[in-house]
Amino acid sequence: MKIKNNWSTLGAVCVALAAGVFETTHAQSVLRVSAIPDEAPTELQRKFAPLGKYLERETGRRFQFTPVTDYAAVVEGLATKKIEMAWLGGFTFVQTRLRAGTAIPIVQRKEDEAFISRFISADPKIKTLADLKGRNFAFGSPSSTSGSLMPRYFLLKAGLVPERDFKNVAYSGAHDATVAFVASGRVQAGVLNASVWEKLVESRKVDTNKVRVFATTPPYYDYNWTVRGDLDPALVKKLTDAFLKLDPANPAHKEIMELQRASRFIPTKADNYRSIEEAARSAGLLK
Repeated sequence: MKIKNNWSTLGAVCVALAAGVFETTHAQSVLRVSAIPDEAPTELQRKFAPLGKYLERETGRRFQFTPVTDYAAVVEGLATKKIEMAWLGGFTFVQTRLRAGTAIPIVQRKEDEAFISRFISADPKIKTLADLKGRNFAFGSPSSTSGSLMPRYFLLKAGLVPERDFKNVAYSGAHDATVAFVASGRVQAGVLNASVWEKLVESRKVDTNKVRVFATTPPYYDYNWTVRGDLDPALVKKLTDAFLKLDPANPAHKEIMELQRASRFIPTKADNYRSIEEAARSAGLLK
C-alpha cells in the first residue's frame, strides 16, 4: 500500500511539473502586444487584427493584443514585462526608454519621419494661432506626441502659453475625441495628428464644412513599433524583417498597410527621438 501511495504521489508531481512546463512554454510562445490609445480601443483592435495574423505567419509565434485605457499603461507594461511589443508615439517611446532603459524601436512608417499635427476649429473667427487667445482649447492625451507635446512645443515657440493665454485647456484623451470636442462646440479649437484627421475626413466622420484645419505644425519624428530590450535578438530580427517586407502593392498586404496608414515601414533608432526628449524637457514634462 505504501509503494502504491508513493507512485500516486510521484505521478501527481509529474503531472504538475508537466502542466507547469506547458504553461511556461505556452506563455513564452505568445507575444503580448499593446498600443497607446490614441483612438478608440475597438478601432485599435480592428487595425491590429490583420497585422497580427501576418506577424504570426512570419514569426511562428502567437500574438495577443490588449488595448489599454491610457498612455501610461503601455509604458508601464513594457517596463514591467507585461507586454513584449507596443505601438508608441515619440513621447511615449522616450518615457519608456527612460523608465525601462532597454526598449528598442525597430520600425516606423515612412510617414513618421516627418509627422505633423493639425490645428482645427469650427469658429470662423479663428484663422491663426494668435486667434486662440482667450478661447477654449483641447489637446488629446497629455502623453500624446502629436496631440499634446509637439503642438504645445510649437505653441510655446509662437509665444503662446496655453495655461496663460487660453480661456480653458482640456484634454480629450484621443485624437478622434478632440474632433468631437470641436465639432460639438465644447471647445473652440483643438489639435490632433494629421493621419487621424485625414482618416476621419476620408470616412466622412467629420463635416469639413463645419470643422476645418487652420494651422499645421512643422514636421517631427513620431510613431514607432518598440520591443522590450530583453527579447531574443533572433525574434527581434524576424519581427523587423516582417515589417520591412510589407508592401502595399502586394494584394496580401494591402489591407494591413491601409489600416496602418503606411506607405511602407522603415528601420528606426532611438537617436531619432532626441528632439522629442528635448521638447518634453523644455515643456517641463520630463525631469
